[in-house]
Amino acid sequence: MSKKQQGFTLIEIAIVLVIIGLLLGGVLKGQELIQSARVRNLISQQDGTKAAYFGFLDRFRALPGDYNQAAANISCTPACQNGNNNGRIEDIAGGGTIDEHIAAWEHLSKAGFINGSYTYAAGAETTATAPTNPYARYLRVVYDNVYGSAAPAPAARHNLKTGNQIPSDIMAEIDRKIDDGNPVGGTFQFSVYNGGGTGGVAPTPAQCFTGTAWNAATIDTNCGGASLF
Repeated sequence: MSKKQQGFTLIEIAIVLVIIGLLLGGVLKGQELIQSARVRNLISQQDGTKAAYFGFLDRFRALPGDYNQAAANISCTPACQNGNNNGRIEDIAGGGTIDEHIAAWEHLSKAGFINGSYTYAAGAETTATAPTNPYARYLRVVYDNVYGSAAPAPAARHNLKTGNQIPSDIMAEIDRKIDDGNPVGGTFQFSVYNGGGTGGVAPTPAQCFTGTAWNAATIDTNCGGASLF
């Protein structure tokens, strides 16, 4: 007696291929949604902190961290640290009497301008002294020239650093949405800031951008930027 061979029909194969296509499409779409969410989160974090910075300046006529009447006018336990009120948010190495870039988070949070509660402690950032980006690296608001192109060095100015460990394609999307897409121009630029805290590795220009464009095709996972005030 002959045996009848069993196999898939063309319809069954087509159905399997459609299902595989839908699954792959769902995975890719999911990755796209995750990336979009991270971009929105980082933009929201930058916008919210900048709004807090200017709100503090409007209320107290001084910069957060640099304010020399914080202990008297902001409710802190223990008392808030006072800056030197020279119009610049500086660290001790840069001329501040305290690490004003750390005190800035204490001033902003205890005055109710940002979520969370941060308490000043000199030195490297910790989760008790400074907020982090979605990649667990610390934000920093400071007066310096650690942004843009290293040569020629840019002028020092106040800026809000995103922290590092951000993929270069996400940095490209952020820059396109809020500025001009140029990592060495405009109001949002590349920064070699190492993310603060301990053990941070500074991003390098060659890994994060080429010329006037972020590396979106060849992705590096350790990049960061700064919003200029």
